[in-house]
Amino acid sequence: MSDRYIKDPSARLDYTWDWAAWLADVADTISSATVTTPDGLTADGAPVVGDVLVTQQISGGTVDETYTVVCQITTVGGRVDERSIYLTINNR
Repeated sequence: MSDRYIKDPSARLDYTWDWAAWLADVADTISSATVTTPDGLTADGAPVVGDVLVTQQISGGTVDETYTVVCQITTVGGRVDERSIYLTINNR
């Protein structure tokens, strides 16, 4: 799964973090997640949390800017980790 995406500034889209491989290695599942967006982007609603996936709807952005969006999870076993994706804003 890629960690870099191109997003139109007027689009509101779902972005998903896939933790399956890492969680399989530690035999764990996701208990909770938070998604942090920088100024200029909006996380619309709460993240949707599954056993191994976290999905967040994101809107906004300024053309020609690249934003880092961070997903932090806590697992049922008490592990905490985070991953980032990078959204570059371009008119599409």
